[in-house]
Amino acid sequence: MAPRPTAAQRRAIDAADPVTGRLTGQAAQLTALVRLGLAFRHPRPPHAYFLTPAGQRIRDAEPARAAEPSAPAPAGVFAARLGGEEAAGPADPARRREVRSAWQGLLELRRMTTPDGATDRPCGWERSHLAEAAALALEASGQPPEGPAAPGYRVRPTPQPEAVAVHARDETALRACAAALTEAGWQVSEHTEPRTRARYLLASPRKV
Repeated sequence: MAPRPTAAQRRAIDAADPVTGRLTGQAAQLTALVRLGLAFRHPRPPHAYFLTPAGQRIRDAEPARAAEPSAPAPAGVFAARLGGEEAAGPADPARRREVRSAWQGLLELRRMTTPDGATDRPCGWERSHLAEAAALALEASGQPPEGPAAPGYRVRPTPQPEAVAVHARDETALRACAAALTEAGWQVSEHTEPRTRARYLLASPRKV
């Protein structure tokens, strides 16, 4: 049976960094989450606490939004833009700061959760949040997400367990997306839709 956190522990889980899963709170509360298998204490300084995959599943235990890109995120919570959101549009300075901070946090998570401290390949969080991770890599590189009246990238799940599809307005934009994802540590290949003949990318987190 899955561990059941208390109300206070659930609040700590919900307040974890949306990208890195880093937890803040009282030491006793964080230690209790470790005992439940919902968090771990990183062995390297500053010995921060992070959600485990089980803790992430509890935090994400709500109706999936991946297939509904227009659903707004709660206020104050960073949400990667998959493309197609009603609120998407030209990034203002505040959004650019949010994206930059989220990307730096993700690089830190890579450093802290890989045995060799490498930041050039995706980490476990990215492998369990493929669409969000790919979209963050694209937006952090300067690629715009598709909006109601603005062309841009669209990231969508695929039947393949470790791949997402990336669509763009034309070949030039698609190549730019491919370059950005490759730079971020993803394996990218280009394909053609059988019915529409539109070109798209398949992107998977690189393992080595």
